[in-house]
Amino acid sequence: MAKLNFGGVEETVVTRREFPLEKAREVLKDETIAVLGYGVQGPGQSLNLRDNGFNVIVGQRPGRTFDKAVADGWVPGETLFSIEEAARRATIVMCLLSDAAVLSVWPVIKPHLTAGKALYFSHGFAIAWPDRTGVVPPADIDVIMVAPKGSGASLRSMFLEHRGVNSSYAVEQDATGRALDRTLALGIGIGSGYLFETTFRREAVSDLTGERGSLMGAIQGLFLAQYEVLREHGHTPSEAFNETVEELTQSLMPLFAQKGMDWMYANCSTTAQRGALDWMGPFHDAVKPVMERLYKSVECGHEAQLSIDSNSQPDYREKLEAELKAMRESEMWQAGATVRCLRPEND
Repeated sequence: MAKLNFGGVEETVVTRREFPLEKAREVLKDETIAVLGYGVQGPGQSLNLRDNGFNVIVGQRPGRTFDKAVADGWVPGETLFSIEEAARRATIVMCLLSDAAVLSVWPVIKPHLTAGKALYFSHGFAIAWPDRTGVVPPADIDVIMVAPKGSGASLRSMFLEHRGVNSSYAVEQDATGRALDRTLALGIGIGSGYLFETTFRREAVSDLTGERGSLMGAIQGLFLAQYEVLREHGHTPSEAFNETVEELTQSLMPLFAQKGMDWMYANCSTTAQRGALDWMGPFHDAVKPVMERLYKSVECGHEAQLSIDSNSQPDYREKLEAELKAMRESEMWQAGATVRCLRPEND
C-alpha cells in the first residue's frame, strides 16, 4: 500500500504496483466468482474479470438483461445461471443487483451464503441501513465491497482503453482472515485505477449525497436555472444551451479534469476569470445550506427509505420513464440533441 498526500491529508491507497494483477489471480485462483445482476455494474465487472483470467459466472433472471448476457458470451448452463443457482455455485457472491432488487432476492441468496464464502457489494446501501433493508449477512462469511467511482459502462470502456476507474473498498466482516486480500484482488480484477479505503456506511452516505448533489441532481437543477434565465431574457435555445451545457462539457470540463480548476481558470479569458472568481462565493453560500440539508437527509436514512419505497412500487419503471421522457422532451435537452448532431465528429 502507498501513502499519498490528498490536499494536506495523508491517505493510504492501493495501486496495481503494490497489488499487481498476478497477485490478484493468485489470491482468487481457487474461487468461483458469481456476478448477480447484469444491469448497471454487472456487465463491466464480470467482463473485466473474465478478460483478466478469473473464474466467473453470471446469475440473472430471464428477460432482456439475460439476453444481453448471452450476447456478451455468457453460456446458459455453463457460465450463466439463475440468481439462486449462481449463488449456490459461487465462493464469492458479487451482489450487483439494484438496491431494490437486492431487497427482493435476499431471501433467495441468503441460504447459499455458507461458511467461508464472501458476499461482495459495489454500494454500501444494503449493509449501511439494515433496519430498513433487512439485509443481515451470516456471521461466518466475509462481507466486502469495491465501489467504482463511475458507471459500469465507464468501467468497461476505460478497461478496454487500458485505463481504470478509481474505486473505494471496505471490509465489513472478516470471517476467514482473507477478506482484505479477497477485496483488493477483486478491485484489481475488475480494473480499478487505484483503491482507497472507506466503510460501507461512509460509501453509502457519500454516494447518495453525490448522486443527489453535484454529480446529477444539482447539476441538472443548475443547468435548467441558467438556461431558463437566458431564455426568459430573449436568448435563443441554441445560444442558451451552448452557454449553459455545451461549452462546459466539451471545452471546460476536459481542462479541469486534466489539471485542476485553477488551470482551467488560467486558460480562460481575463473577463471569465474575474467573473468566475467574483461569483464563486455567492454560489457557494447559496448552495451549501442545500447540501447540508441533503447530507442530513441521507445520513439519517430518510433518502434510503424514499428509494426503497419508490423503487419497490410495481409501476416504478413506468413512472421513471415518464419523468425521464419529460426531461428528454424539454426544450433544453431537445436543443441539446440538435447541438450534438452538429458536432463535427457527427458530420
